[in-house]
Amino acid sequence: MLIDFRPHARLRADQPVDLMASVAPVVAALADSAWDLSRVRVVCDWVQYRENFRDVVDARPIMSAPGCRPDLEVAVDVRRGGEAALGSLAAACLSGGSGRVYLEDWALGSAGCVWSFNALYWSALELWEKASGRGYEQALPGGESDGRNRDAARELIHELFEVWDSLARSAAIPAELVVVELGVGNGHQAKVFLDEFRRADQARGSDYYRRLHYLMCDYSQHVLDLAGETVAAHAGRVSSVTLDATRPLTSLAFLKHKVFLVYVSNMYDNLPTDEVAQLNGRTYAVETRAYLPSPAAAELADSISGTPGQLPGLVHKLLRLGPRLLTDAAPAHFPDVDSAVEFWRRAWSMLRLEERYVPLAGLDQYAVTAQCDGEALRPLLESGADVRMHVSNGAVASFADSLLLLHPYGRLICHDLFVTGVEGYRSQFRGPGKYDGSVVNWVNGPLIAHVGRRSGFDVHYEPFRHQSAGHIVTMTAQARD
Repeated sequence: MLIDFRPHARLRADQPVDLMASVAPVVAALADSAWDLSRVRVVCDWVQYRENFRDVVDARPIMSAPGCRPDLEVAVDVRRGGEAALGSLAAACLSGGSGRVYLEDWALGSAGCVWSFNALYWSALELWEKASGRGYEQALPGGESDGRNRDAARELIHELFEVWDSLARSAAIPAELVVVELGVGNGHQAKVFLDEFRRADQARGSDYYRRLHYLMCDYSQHVLDLAGETVAAHAGRVSSVTLDATRPLTSLAFLKHKVFLVYVSNMYDNLPTDEVAQLNGRTYAVETRAYLPSPAAAELADSISGTPGQLPGLVHKLLRLGPRLLTDAAPAHFPDVDSAVEFWRRAWSMLRLEERYVPLAGLDQYAVTAQCDGEALRPLLESGADVRMHVSNGAVASFADSLLLLHPYGRLICHDLFVTGVEGYRSQFRGPGKYDGSVVNWVNGPLIAHVGRRSGFDVHYEPFRHQSAGHIVTMTAQARD
């Protein structure tokens, strides 16, 4: 048996974790089970997201040859473990027969229905915010995005002006100065940037503001509408574009090689991702399937005058149609939009993910994106001890597409939750978690950097300079000289 206790720093914290209390009840339950203990690994994480997709104890089969009994990984959330009867939870988990209401079949993580929930959140954000009584940005740590920091905006604008001054001296500056923001939120970051840009331009007597074209891009039309109201004072300089964040070039191809700044803040961590792992020298993909826990599912079904067996069909109708049309498709269960939204919010709050490890035949046969195969993951997976990591498929696709937008003197700046070294995946839980109605995962920084270097860009990471605490990292990508 292998015991992997990842939050080891908490053993020496001011209020230290009790190792034996976190592990011993689970080991005792395993000893009483029929499992071959030589084929079991116990993995303990500190799941920092209070809303997430995990039970306190989960069992994850590690699949091998067809017909053979799999190995087993037992996952323990140490943060919640102190409040739970770990032994009985582990015993129930190991015995199976949980009566879970499954919403889908096994699939790679990026194909799971959690991402349909994520898309629904952004497309029907107005309804969610009305029901919750708060804006989505209030769900972020600190209640706002780091992109609103004025010192950061001034620093970025100063650097842009230096580039444009240099081009102007050689008569190479274009007539239009293009800046693209992906994932605009409520527009406050754009407003801070544009206010500071105009102020700095007026102070130095240049005409860069007159030539500026700022494109706000987002998946959600509701978000773009809100952002448009926020930056109304700069309407002559701003355009809005609805696009798929994983494929920005599809909508912005007319700007190829023309953009001086692609700005991204807290978006990559909200894009679909798979997970892969290297265990005992073998490479696995993590497959998931979403479910609703049995007791909670029974309560949910009763609240809509239905049965647990009807829930999967109703959830998928919700994801396909949205809350407004769901009232027409299932009026017996949802007499009005408010009841449909309440069903959506309750289903999301109780949604869990079951996981298993499935062997990968070869990294070259796994697609990170349409243009990048799994060989890019090999140096990360084979960097040392066992590791499980996000592939960040959506972020990689978005990043690679965005690089093609950049002017030769352009840059991509991103503030987000980046894992900047492979060891970061071996010591800490990195998602998925729930931010209100959406999904959050830390982003695979080493993989992003590899993709950038392969495309001729230097990629640099540093802690966000304008915060005293927090996890936000600034990524800068720029073409090599």
